[in-house]
Amino acid sequence: MNIVEVKNVSKQYGSQKVLNNISLSIPKGSIFGLLGPNGAGKTTLIRMLTRITMPDEGKIFFEGDELNDLHIRQIGYLPEERGLYKRMTVGEQLLYLAELKGLKHPEAKSQLAYWSEKFGMNSWLNKPVESLSKGMQQKVQFVATVMHRPKLIILDEPFTGFDPVNANLLKEQILEMKAQGATFVFSTHRMESVEELCTHVALINRAEIVLLSTSAQLKAYENVKLYQIVCNSALSIDSSLCHVLSESHQDNYFQYEIELLDISPKQFIGKILSQTEIFSFTAKVPTMNDIFINATK
Repeated sequence: MNIVEVKNVSKQYGSQKVLNNISLSIPKGSIFGLLGPNGAGKTTLIRMLTRITMPDEGKIFFEGDELNDLHIRQIGYLPEERGLYKRMTVGEQLLYLAELKGLKHPEAKSQLAYWSEKFGMNSWLNKPVESLSKGMQQKVQFVATVMHRPKLIILDEPFTGFDPVNANLLKEQILEMKAQGATFVFSTHRMESVEELCTHVALINRAEIVLLSTSAQLKAYENVKLYQIVCNSALSIDSSLCHVLSESHQDNYFQYEIELLDISPKQFIGKILSQTEIFSFTAKVPTMNDIFINATK
């Protein structure tokens, strides 16, 4: 079942079309990567999901109903730019924002205690936000996003300002909440985070969706043709079978990087087995970064 369905949505500012007939579905319990170069339309779509702005055409549905203001309490949004009150203390601010999202004061205090302990924030609660480092502020922003236990959590560049230890802490928390049933929309330029976390991916370029798939299917879509061979003797390779992209020799090892032409890996191996002993034959699966660059060229 889908928690969000975007159907034929378009948005234009003046003569600039920022979204052009976009349709996509976000499955419940997924981590949905919303990717694209700067200016592609990602932020506009996020603002529509949070009712900050409205589509010119098309509709957005939340759990089967057309998205409306009542759904906002079931959505958490961490923007790329921090939206915290700098002079309020951390504790006051988190309680205030949780109550704005519908929590009663005792429940908000209980959630504050839980998250403060989990993220090691107890010593900050009486400090003003402006006294905190960027990474500490980002922790506060994340807690503000999830304290009301939303069904849909939208994270725009959530790892900004984090060192590797805290970035890993946040990843663990995202996966834990996903296991508990939360759905994430995840917008970032850090492709390694997409590789680690996302179950589904939509790639927007120039106001249109150019790729939409699960992460696994997206890699299969790239139709792997590049392979690395390590063997014990030099090869004489028929140029009609593959392009040899590189070759090297060290001690008793010969290494080749090839691009297969109109032949399967199994057939290719059969052609060269009489020449050498093969130590490894490895597919060079494209990274998410490779896919991103190829799709947006």
